[in-house]
Order: sequence, then structure tokens, then C-alpha cells
Amino acid sequence: QGLDPRVKAITMLALVVTAALIHNILVLIGIYILALVLAAASLISVPYFIKRVWLFIPIFTGIVVLPATFSFITPGHVVVPLGHWFGHRVGLTSQGLRSAGLIVMRVAASISLVVLVALTTTWTTLLAALRSMFLPRMFVLVLGMAYRYVFNLLGSVTDMYEARKARTVQVDKAVKSGRAFVSATAGTVFGKAHAMSEEVYQAMVSRGYTGHPRTLSAFKVKAYDIAWAIGCAIVICIALGADHVIGR
Repeated sequence: QGLDPRVKAITMLALVVTAALIHNILVLIGIYILALVLAAASLISVPYFIKRVWLFIPIFTGIVVLPATFSFITPGHVVVPLGHWFGHRVGLTSQGLRSAGLIVMRVAASISLVVLVALTTTWTTLLAALRSMFLPRMFVLVLGMAYRYVFNLLGSVTDMYEARKARTVQVDKAVKSGRAFVSATAGTVFGKAHAMSEEVYQAMVSRGYTGHPRTLSAFKVKAYDIAWAIGCAIVICIALGADHVIGR
């Protein structure tokens, strides 16, 4: 967690790109295990980290690539027969399972690295690191503002729903009234978002904002940052070399 955010972001991005270039499941499993080790070293609960990674994206990816495991999508050696459909033998092929497993593990490894950066770096520090890496100023500013105020708007929607529920004597199950409430809520939220954007901008200008966000502390690369970068470079070379050797 004491690494320079710029070094952390660059090295993790390099590892994500490496995971995208790997074509062997065993190497991807090794990168995923490395992410688990780094999470444990960062004092992050490993079960929490695993649930955070696997809860949505890799499982959803597995559902998406599931059809590719069938023989009528990916022809090959059938390892799990599922009988005959319309006079043709159908089952799960080894080629399809290998391709699906490769995609799922690639997504899992990449998401693990991204989540690791997000859990070990404060949001403002991460944005400052992205800005120092010459990302467009407007992109970083919009990203920071959206992350900050989307929860505020979500709280406004929740308050409106609870207020309507508290003032409702009898539950109206009519679809028409529900649509009217959703439409009115959407219009109100849009109006609040517009008014809030104007107020926030005026508050920023009154406090000296000139279009260039400033950070409270400057980043400085230290010796262990260089050691970390060298270690990541070695891991990347080993992963690419192992993938090349195994792939022969």
C-alpha cells in the first residue's frame, strides 16, 4: 500500500495486458494466485477478495461463453455427452471447455489485479495518479465527479421512494400509476442533477478552481517502487516465456 500510485497503476496495467496476451490456462492461474498473494500481503481478507472478484464479472462471463462449449458451436472431441438432438450427437467438447476456461480465467486474473489496485489505493490518490500519467484532464475530472455524486443522487431517489411509501395509505398495484411515478422520479432526479452540477461548479469557482485540479501531496518514486517495477517486469517475462514454451 506504500507504493507510488503511478508505479502501481502502470505495473498493474502491464500485468493486465500480459494476462490478455496469455493463451495458457495454467499461466493465467499462476497470475491469479499472484493476485491472491498480493491481496494477502496488503492485509486484505482473501475470502472477501475472492468474493469481490468472482461475484459478478467472471461468473457472468462464464454464462456468456457457456454456449461455446457445446459441440454444435465448437466442434471437437466430446468429453461430456448430452445425447442426440435432432439426430445429431451433442455434448461438451474439450476444445470448447478449454476456450471457455481460458476466457474465464483471463477475465478473473485481470479483474483481480484491477480490484487489488482499487482496494489498496484511495480514490482521490488513484485519480491523481491517472492525471500524472497524462490522461486527459477532463476525463479524470468527470470520472471523479461522477463517482462522488452518483451516490448522492442515489440517496435522493431512495428518499423520494421512502417518502412516497410513507404517504401511501393503500398500495396501488396499477401499472399505469407505477409508470407515472417512475417518469416523475426520473424527471425530478434529472432536474436535481442539473441544479447540483451548477451549484458544485459555482462552489468550485468561488474556491479558486481554474480548470486544473490540484493534489495536496506530490508523488515521489522511491527505491522500493523501482524494486517493485523490476519484480513485475520479471514476472511478466516469466509468464510470457512460460506461455510460449507450454504453447509449443
